[in-house]
Amino acid sequence: MAAPLDLDQLQSFCAIADCGSFTEAARRVNKTQSAVSMQIKRLEERLGQTLLMRDGRGVTLTMHGNAVYERARKMLRTNAEILDHFSEGDLAGSIRFGVPDDYAVRLLPVILSSFQRTHPKIAVDVSCMASEHLLEGMRAGRYDLIVFTQGTEQNYGELFRTEKMFWVASHGGRALASEPIAIACGPQYCIWRKDAMDALDRSGKEYRVAYTSSNATAISSAVLSDLAVGFLPESAMQPGMRVVNDEFGLPRLADAQIALMRASHAYGGIYDALANHIVQSMSNLDVPKAAEAAE
Repeated sequence: MAAPLDLDQLQSFCAIADCGSFTEAARRVNKTQSAVSMQIKRLEERLGQTLLMRDGRGVTLTMHGNAVYERARKMLRTNAEILDHFSEGDLAGSIRFGVPDDYAVRLLPVILSSFQRTHPKIAVDVSCMASEHLLEGMRAGRYDLIVFTQGTEQNYGELFRTEKMFWVASHGGRALASEPIAIACGPQYCIWRKDAMDALDRSGKEYRVAYTSSNATAISSAVLSDLAVGFLPESAMQPGMRVVNDEFGLPRLADAQIALMRASHAYGGIYDALANHIVQSMSNLDVPKAAEAAE
């Protein structure tokens, strides 16, 4: 019977895959770079395959490395679950958590406040910014968990909610009557912007991008002030916004996908506590009345 793989080696391997650097991975697993290099050498010898390729841009996974990474993640998660099963201590510690500011208005006061009441010994340090920056921060090791709004097109994003996207405006009506219609949206890299612009171009609807910001509050302010029309998923809508129905000639939008991503170490214990709370809370999140009226 073959001897089992070394979980410590797999943890170091996953850390390298996450950040693309032996130096940074060594810092994350609290080992010297030479110790991590030796672990990877032994793992590759054990499997008889090259798992990592070094080039001028850093370290990337080979085809075999990708296969190992996927399975190593599962093993690390299972290991954490076994340890949790026999753990008797209270959950305590700190979590670096990132969330898109589109959801901060509803996520932070409702979901995170209830989590802090049930888990007072877990400190959650929160950063709010665009999904693209959160994903970059995850790779750089700045977060343990993030929620992001690009679904599962990123590796190891756990899709947990799909929402309808709506065109939204204020109740004044001036922005809807503008020709071409004025749009408020995120910057060029925003996936919601790309989807909306593609839909508008296909429909032939004339528009101009009147307000651009990476800050969701600024976009919502432009909409609520009746300066422009915007687009949001149902759980990010705010009081005072109205759903723009089909009679205004705006095209249907693709659904928004919301996913959770973890660092390779962020399984079990405090991390599962927060991840499960977010998933369950957002699954039970009330749909705004404006969204219900659009059905």
